[in-house]
Amino acid sequence: MKLISFFFRRLCFVSIILVVVSGLAGGQQVSPFKNGDKIIFMGNSITDGGHYHSYIWLYYMTHFPNMRISVVNAGIGGDVCKQMLERLNDEVFAKKPTIMTFTFGMNDTGYQYYAPEKADSAYNAKVNESLKYFKLVEAELNKHPEVKKIMLASPPYDETSKIKFAPLVKKNAAILRIVAEQQKAAKRNNWGFIDFNTPMLRINQRGQQTDSTFTMESPDRIHPGNDGQMVMAYTFLNAQGLAGSKVAAISINAKDKKVGKAENCSLLNLTAGGSHISFDYLAKSLPYPLDSVPGGFGKPARSQSDALKLIPFTNEYNQEMLAIKQLNSAATYQLKIDHTVIGNWTGAALEKGINLALISTTPEYQQALAVMHLNEERWSVERRLREYYWIQYSILKPKGLLFNDSESTADSLQKYGKKDFFVAVTFPTYQKARFKIVRDAWQKEMDLLTAEIYLVNKPKLHHFEITLSQ
Repeated sequence: MKLISFFFRRLCFVSIILVVVSGLAGGQQVSPFKNGDKIIFMGNSITDGGHYHSYIWLYYMTHFPNMRISVVNAGIGGDVCKQMLERLNDEVFAKKPTIMTFTFGMNDTGYQYYAPEKADSAYNAKVNESLKYFKLVEAELNKHPEVKKIMLASPPYDETSKIKFAPLVKKNAAILRIVAEQQKAAKRNNWGFIDFNTPMLRINQRGQQTDSTFTMESPDRIHPGNDGQMVMAYTFLNAQGLAGSKVAAISINAKDKKVGKAENCSLLNLTAGGSHISFDYLAKSLPYPLDSVPGGFGKPARSQSDALKLIPFTNEYNQEMLAIKQLNSAATYQLKIDHTVIGNWTGAALEKGINLALISTTPEYQQALAVMHLNEERWSVERRLREYYWIQYSILKPKGLLFNDSESTADSLQKYGKKDFFVAVTFPTYQKARFKIVRDAWQKEMDLLTAEIYLVNKPKLHHFEITLSQ
């Protein structure tokens, strides 16, 4: 009975989460990207080392394979609004984007423990300091009307999870004060606005009703794991109004030998007779592949696919449906694609429809996996560049050595790394990246990977056969 009770509670937890998240708007709606857009995501470490922007791009790569965009990471770990202001021109406007996103607030509110009675006044000072620089950011952004802006409210600081790391009191309330001003500025300037904080906070709190240690943030209560990063991508896509757009949907009446539906795809050469149906299928999209390898911030590491327990992504974004009507409901049928067996289903299951996007052995999914791995490789190269820029802006700039990549600077950094863990782990990358020729080679590698993605992401014609299993 205890085991049954456990599974019932887990089922209820997931069901509640799906209902709650599917009803979240995540902010005011923003336009979907269009062909030729260059989008720069500016933020702190959640952007710098995060995947949400690459997960968003992966959706566009697979769902809109003929619409080429580019996405650029401009996050710097530890940044506050003042520091982002200082690098706006070099990191954003000099790169000629068509769209930029801007997020801050986690670091602006600090990481000092306050007694509850002192927290409000202490956070007031920090918030006011951050918003002072946000006014200057607002003025700078308005100098560039050619660039569309999207404000992204910071993911939450999780104060309620019962993990070992003691929480800071009232920190997320301080972040929400900044969020409120970001939203006002977005409305005032006709910018887009997407709220990561509210939906992620609700998911955490719902999860903690059945597991007090549940959190999408890592043990530091700050950085979303890969599951949380996928929730951020989902929230962003929702704000763009993209939910409900199928990969493809096929419906065939076996008895009448007619196509009832061919959504976002083409069906050619349909033949049906007795216990055999065949046709050629060309989709306009690929399924969305989710990485099941744990990674991202914190331990235990969680995977992108773990987000499926938290959001209705499959129902809203990853439906490649095949339905065959008027078959023998009790009989079992075999599906082959390009003469390879994919699986066996009853006539009743095929009548209802099967979601090909969840079957990793289909040639469509395998093609999408190649796109995903190329995109992950591009992301990993970009991370090397972000580590170089972190050293520049966080360590060298305050010392008046911005882009001074001399041998003596490298020696000083290596010595500094003996007392700074983050510099120590980043220094090997800096040693290579301080040479412009190396950075240029990495950029060329990223460009080649992107070009390859937009070659291999084009859906192909496949031959389907459904026959009565022997």
